[in-house]
Amino acid sequence: TGAVGLYNVGQSCCLNSLLQVFLMNTRFTGILRRITVPPCDVQKRRNVPYQMLLLLEEMQCGKRKAVSPIALASCLSVYRVKLFVQHDAAQLFLTLWNLIKKQMKKPELVEELNDLYAIGVQEHLACQKCSSESKRNSSMLTLPVPLLDSSFHTLKTLEECLQYFFRPEELTDHNMCFCEQCGRKTPFLQSIKLVHLPQTLIIHLKRFCFEKSAYIHKLSHCLPFPQDLDFSAVLTANQCQAADSEKAAWKYEIFAVVAHSGSTNCGHYCAYIRSLTECKWYCFNDSEVCQVSWDDVKCTFGHSNLHWGETAYLLVYMKKHPQ
Repeated sequence: TGAVGLYNVGQSCCLNSLLQVFLMNTRFTGILRRITVPPCDVQKRRNVPYQMLLLLEEMQCGKRKAVSPIALASCLSVYRVKLFVQHDAAQLFLTLWNLIKKQMKKPELVEELNDLYAIGVQEHLACQKCSSESKRNSSMLTLPVPLLDSSFHTLKTLEECLQYFFRPEELTDHNMCFCEQCGRKTPFLQSIKLVHLPQTLIIHLKRFCFEKSAYIHKLSHCLPFPQDLDFSAVLTANQCQAADSEKAAWKYEIFAVVAHSGSTNCGHYCAYIRSLTECKWYCFNDSEVCQVSWDDVKCTFGHSNLHWGETAYLLVYMKKHPQ
């Protein structure tokens, strides 16, 4: 079926889940298959894309239900990605992606990797006294959306979280900025506007937060997310800085969910992924892989009474009609 598990080689459930999300994405593996093979054994052992390619080939060519990612894990340890520690899936994804991009030698593959994952945004900063405004284009790899508003009230749906993330924020009192035109610190309005969305969109649900205490707390409340997501219908015109042709391509369907169970200090990750070749859902729980339904995936919405229960942490959406 192409659904092959990965053995846990030292609390590697987080790494295993992210590797499955990468390697089940046929657009990513299409890039991976065209990398430049390092010339010597030492470079091969230290090259993350090459080790991912070897792992992919072992998963596809072998007859076993699971394979060991130990060679790739050893490669990552050179870059301070350690085993036997609790990783955060959002942070580890960024680390892996940056290592992959840095070690891809062909510029055209780097460009394709950016097209596949990079989110384009425009940062706006406007003085509330004289209306002078500065703009800066930048990119992101995930949309880190909050699950609470500024008054610590829970946001009820993914669409609400996205709208709240792109809301303008007033910078007043001790947060005021210096305005060159006014010659003093003044209140500012800060906002992020969406410019471009990639083929594969990763949304980070910020379930770990400080809330009202000094300790990191996991938010387990129910947060439904849809199978189909139209960004042009979710955000207002003021929250976007994109042409109509760009917005027309902002129609997505869910591809994968990286779910976390347990507490902030002691947890476990697994991945629910929809096979692009079979259109079936699978649960990848380290070496155990089983076919599941969308109803099973919906169990990761969360529940406020289940503090140790499984909750979605990373949502991976894919464009319905890629350009």
